[in-house]
Amino acid sequence: MLTSVDTDLIRILADPLRLRIVTLLAEETLCTTHLVEETGARQTNLSNHLRVLREAGVVDTEPCGRYTYYKLRPDVIARLAGQFADLAETARATAGNKRACP
Repeated sequence: MLTSVDTDLIRILADPLRLRIVTLLAEETLCTTHLVEETGARQTNLSNHLRVLREAGVVDTEPCGRYTYYKLRPDVIARLAGQFADLAETARATAGNKRACP
């Protein structure tokens, strides 16, 4: 059975800054100020990338006074990893299959 991989999520995570944000959020919940310090990105650019990640369901927000904290949703990353694991298993199981040329 051929497994479908979430290409939209791959496209979103393929951006280097978004991948850096996700990597940082895997280690701890951070606010925009922390993410600006860690990435060196401008606040407006970072906010745009965080919006994309939020809309894709990759991160959740947590208001804290005048700050907004961002938290990674590990289930989304685990689901994508599972899709790749299923794809690898399919490749292992069908390694001997070869379609004959006409």
